[in-house]
Amino acid sequence: MAATAQKDEVVGNGVAAAAAAASAVMSRPLQVSKRLEQFQPTVFTLMSSLALTHQAINLGQGFPNFDGPDFIREAAIQALRTVGRNQYARGFGVPELNAAISRRFEKDTGLKVDPDTEITVTCGCTEAISSTILGLLDPGDEIIMFAPFFDVYQVVTAMVGAKMKTVVLRPENGFAVPEDELRAAFTSKTRAILVNTPHNPTGKVFSRGELELIASLCVEHDVLAFTDEVYSRLVFDGEHVSLASIKGMFERTVTMSSMGKTYSFTGWKVGWAIAPPHLSYGIRQAHSNITFSTATPLQWGAVAALEAPESYYQDLRSAYIARKDILVQGLKEVGFKVYEPQGTYFVMVDHTPFGFKDDMEFCMHLVHKVGVAAIPPSGFYEDPQDGKHLVRFAFCKDEDTLKAAVRKLRDHLKY
Repeated sequence: MAATAQKDEVVGNGVAAAAAAASAVMSRPLQVSKRLEQFQPTVFTLMSSLALTHQAINLGQGFPNFDGPDFIREAAIQALRTVGRNQYARGFGVPELNAAISRRFEKDTGLKVDPDTEITVTCGCTEAISSTILGLLDPGDEIIMFAPFFDVYQVVTAMVGAKMKTVVLRPENGFAVPEDELRAAFTSKTRAILVNTPHNPTGKVFSRGELELIASLCVEHDVLAFTDEVYSRLVFDGEHVSLASIKGMFERTVTMSSMGKTYSFTGWKVGWAIAPPHLSYGIRQAHSNITFSTATPLQWGAVAALEAPESYYQDLRSAYIARKDILVQGLKEVGFKVYEPQGTYFVMVDHTPFGFKDDMEFCMHLVHKVGVAAIPPSGFYEDPQDGKHLVRFAFCKDEDTLKAAVRKLRDHLKY
């Protein structure tokens, strides 16, 4: 058990402390709209900031500590040097990028989409999510999503004034979709369901059977489907299936992705939303008034990325399997109960063997006393109690960094 004296030294709720510190240096109280006042500053910013302050190894926020291939970077550099490729791009995407996305999507799913009417290039998948929810939902609409969820989903839903309904994926059931709970979540007010597969933060890959269940309920209740598929190339167990490819679903589905995770350029923020024209219209109405367009030279870099040979994806998967195995095995040896991921570059663990009251207290201890930053996932649930025993680690780091993190955990984290 961790000693009580050790716990007392751990900084308390870091999110509240950050807000209080910001308020202290301002002449007026912090101000925020009523729709957003319920939310704390994002935990990703908090934990990355603490990692820098304490020189901890950052296994929290999901960005690699290495860059993607040179040929992608060189394509963007060449665009920077080309006259005409540094001004506003066409609002819904550089034509060559839309065409590359269309080719890639057809190769991956078998679905042929029109690059000019069915693809909208956005500032990362986060903006695709925002533009989709803002453009297609109204106040009072219900949207179903699976908990734990990426926190942006909840915040953008609140911006619209829509109502979020969650179906909890529980580790004791292997994060399987609970069919009865899912069926019960659909009502006459349900407008959409949001599916993230492979799933952040659990690492779950939704099975074809689970997606067919979701599809049947969408058709039965005339509901839209929004899918976040940014980790589609990082699948270690099972297969990635795009919900749009299931019979009856393309006409009601928005498929969202980006280049950040697959090509290791998370800072470029180039994403896209693929949807039939009647849904793309609403997405574009929102997109054009949020960002209008995405950085032009980086879109040219994305064209090169999407034209990568198949060997690139094979090598990517092999490299991430090696990283996953280092962290998963290390966490098991340290004493965590590990829920091995089927996909993404995250792994969820149960921290209760170490005796801390909740995930925030445990993660504060890690960053202050152990020298490793992780993410407390309780904020990714409607009821934080559902996630207080869990912690998320990221393995999108080089092998030496992962091994160093495991050593720190082994040396400084005690029962």
